[in-house]
Amino acid sequence: MASEMAAAWVESGQSPAVRKGSVRPVDLVHLSRYTLGERELEREVLELFCTQSLLYLERLKTAQSDKDWKDAAHSLKGSARAIGAWRTAEAAERAEALSGEDLASSRALSLRDVESSLAEAETYIGSLLKDR
Repeated sequence: MASEMAAAWVESGQSPAVRKGSVRPVDLVHLSRYTLGERELEREVLELFCTQSLLYLERLKTAQSDKDWKDAAHSLKGSARAIGAWRTAEAAERAEALSGEDLASSRALSLRDVESSLAEAETYIGSLLKDR
């Protein structure tokens, strides 16, 4: 895992579209650029994401209105984009787009999609933080 992480840190020269297609749940190159390569800041941002994402997920689960749902999904989308968790950001973006009848009929499926991508990102982040 340490060699995978080291390789990910030095990866460069790809367009955002290529990076978004990355097999990793978190784009470490994006994260490094976002934090200007400060490893301690990267750790703090990843830890904060794990904490905050659980709050946003809970807000999605308990949303009583379209606005509550959209606000929670939007917040999660922004947090995921900040660290390069593209699959989570995309799942949150799909959730954010739901409203009215579409939300009523797709809510459970959307929640599973968000939870699955989030679990993948959090597991990956946990392994990164353990190795540091």
